[in-house]
Amino acid sequence: MAALLIRVSRPHLFHSGVIFRRSATSVGMDGLGLATSRSPLERLEFDNVVLKKLPLDPCEEPGVRMVKGACFSRVQPTPLTNPKFVALSGRALALLGLSEDEVLKDPLGPAYLSGSNVMPGSEPAAHCYCGHQFGNFAGQLGDGAACYLGEVKAPAEQDPELLRENPCGRWEIQVKGAGLTPYSRQADGRKVLRSSIREFLCSEAMFGLGIPTTRAGSLVTSDSKVARDVFYNGNPRLERCSVVLRIAPTFIRFGSFEIFKREDEYTGRQGPSYGLDEIRTQMLDYVIETFYPEIQQSHPDKVERNTAFFREVVSRTARMVAQWQCVGFCHGVLNTDNMSILGLTLDYGPYGFMDRFDPDFICNASDESGRYSYKAQPAICRWNLVKLAEALAPDLPPDRAEAVLDEYLPLYNTFYMANMRRKLGLLHKEEPEDEMLITQFMQTMHNTGADFTNSFRCLSQVSWPREGEDEAEALKQAAQLLLEQCASLRELKDASRPTMDTRELMMLLNMAQSNVALFQMLSHGRNLTKQLERLSRLKELMETSEEQLRTRQLEDWTTWLTLYRKRLIQECEGMGELEAAHEERVRVMNSVNPLVVLRNYIAQNAIEAAENGDFSEVQRVLKVLEQPYSSVPGLEQPGWVGRGGASEPGERDERGGREGSEGEEEREEEPAGAASSEGGHVLVPYDSKPPAWASEICVT
Repeated sequence: MAALLIRVSRPHLFHSGVIFRRSATSVGMDGLGLATSRSPLERLEFDNVVLKKLPLDPCEEPGVRMVKGACFSRVQPTPLTNPKFVALSGRALALLGLSEDEVLKDPLGPAYLSGSNVMPGSEPAAHCYCGHQFGNFAGQLGDGAACYLGEVKAPAEQDPELLRENPCGRWEIQVKGAGLTPYSRQADGRKVLRSSIREFLCSEAMFGLGIPTTRAGSLVTSDSKVARDVFYNGNPRLERCSVVLRIAPTFIRFGSFEIFKREDEYTGRQGPSYGLDEIRTQMLDYVIETFYPEIQQSHPDKVERNTAFFREVVSRTARMVAQWQCVGFCHGVLNTDNMSILGLTLDYGPYGFMDRFDPDFICNASDESGRYSYKAQPAICRWNLVKLAEALAPDLPPDRAEAVLDEYLPLYNTFYMANMRRKLGLLHKEEPEDEMLITQFMQTMHNTGADFTNSFRCLSQVSWPREGEDEAEALKQAAQLLLEQCASLRELKDASRPTMDTRELMMLLNMAQSNVALFQMLSHGRNLTKQLERLSRLKELMETSEEQLRTRQLEDWTTWLTLYRKRLIQECEGMGELEAAHEERVRVMNSVNPLVVLRNYIAQNAIEAAENGDFSEVQRVLKVLEQPYSSVPGLEQPGWVGRGGASEPGERDERGGREGSEGEEEREEEPAGAASSEGGHVLVPYDSKPPAWASEICVT
């Protein structure tokens, strides 16, 4: 199955001209000494090495422009009106030596962490980069809304493991949504509350899952407003400007090296610093010396060093995307400008965690061709690595890059299979049939419309085969667990409807017979085969009853569980302490199969609460996501429930879904464990299947 292993043909995290706004200290000294009287954010020790090592834009005038011969441009963040905290991540702030409590109590905290005030030692700047967007070279992009604040020295007591993954001992901090930069193009450099909540929560959710990621330390909103056409219908509305504090060793990305690209043969665009190859070499030296010191020290020959560096980037990228696939995460915009040079998950926009398993899952409603679908992610990451290799030439000779790229597929498959074996509790033996067993599990989930996250979590409850056990009863109990995670007939019908307008689809099919040339031109990139598959599946479901569907789902799961339990028998052959082995299996499975992920409806509910002035749900969800593999007592379900994605009855949700539409009287039965809140809303536990309205959320 395509979602399992890919076959293509060819760590953890995670000035002059600038008017700096400095603030007085927030409390008097009272004999305590200057160090204890200052805002904790004023005590941060900056060492902004990248601005010393890489070229700065000599022009410091405001305004959008093409930036040649520079990697950064100095900027001045635009202050917010009445900034205030929505939420803080104590775990992320600890990287900077800050405690959540002291930052929360700091009256200057929201101003400093939104860029409204500039901390002593901070040097605001925007990074210049290019990128291939949806496969086409877009030319200069850059930090259009993000602003580098500087590099904070890690505290002396920092966890050695974190420093191993960030060997430079500094954390770059940036604010996203702080206003115009030379790279803002036609935008305003601002971010609104809903997109900022999604970025803040997912950054920390991925860290909680153990997936390499950039971090988010704080989320600030304000009384400043910007107009956004939420529904793309020509009726913009005002929304609150908000800012996320992002933290990483560096935000340099694949696209950073594309500013030197020659004119693209398809788009005619070129990088703003084309021909300035010495700057590319300078940036490559900086990245390797700073973030890959072991490679720098081990390879005195530059070509060997650069090849080893690229090999490590390939390995980190393969590991990262394998981890995404194993938790059902879809990035949504895997352009080269959104790929970290450190192998971190970067830039959280229209991402999504799968609910019902579908290898063709597309989380970004703007991705009509499915280029960045779930199953396409491993191959797309390799494609992006090819573009990185092209950007590094001739410092990285093409023949050396090609040899390293050949290692990507085996690396990805190795990481993927290792993760999947742990998810299935196959810890001690590697059997040739394991790949097929995993593929069949994914296929059964797809056929039955099973929930991705919950189906994997259920597997730890499948009993270990024991002597004298009633096999038929054991299979029945296990199948019932998984049957509860399967989609209803209505859910499968809704999921199988063609995404293309039916009239348009029929027109194209008729055209295929009457005017082949016009058909080929109009149908390019429209995935007609997929649309026809959906139509065929829908026709089959229309002729199926709910009872027939349940019988078929039960048979499918019983067939797979029979194979799985046979494999478990092989797993425990030759083991002495079977009970201890079983306990280890359950413990490991529950440590890699999350109980909770950041489903779109969970984020949407927190957004609605925040837009209604209640930030507690964002904070509550953050606490749940910090421990995704276990239940957090007292935080099993939301503390706030809105209208399920609609700001008014019958109106579309914030990203285009519709609530209160025709057929609403046939409400889907809510998941087990759901309870009504005051006002008739449904409280759905964070670890349950999503509520009916979740399918209406559309993220772009």
